[in-house]
Amino acid sequence: MLNLAAVDKLSLLKLLYSEIVIPPAVSEELCRNGIRPDLSFMRVVTADDRNMVTVLQDQLDPGEAEAIAVALELHADLLLVDEKRGRRLATAHGLEITGLLGVLAEAKSRGLLVECRSVLDDIIKVAGFWISRDLRTRYLRSLNEYE
Repeated sequence: MLNLAAVDKLSLLKLLYSEIVIPPAVSEELCRNGIRPDLSFMRVVTADDRNMVTVLQDQLDPGEAEAIAVALELHADLLLVDEKRGRRLATAHGLEITGLLGVLAEAKSRGLLVECRSVLDDIIKVAGFWISRDLRTRYLRSLNEYE
């Protein structure tokens, strides 16, 4: 979410999904970075299973741990997670996941973005999003956007 907010594209989430549920740790991270969660489409939900959160925090940062626990409790349709370990643990728990690249591709397929390359490059420059050169190339080729 921070990556999208850094390039003023957080609104894509509102346009793509009817509701975004975020745990308190993610809400706090957004606020620390000067971004107030838009409660018109975001809802802050605390995980009931604190043991699950504690177990996940042994391997993940607090936001990802809480997000996975909340997604499991709510039987979420989709979890937005980019960090490799978080993606692996989420899928191991049976969660459907997407990441920043998936959000951008979905936005393009729905006509919300003309192309993803410039947005991705802005996120890399402005937010420090890391993506390997090979993955960037394969991703842009899959969208018919490779230079």
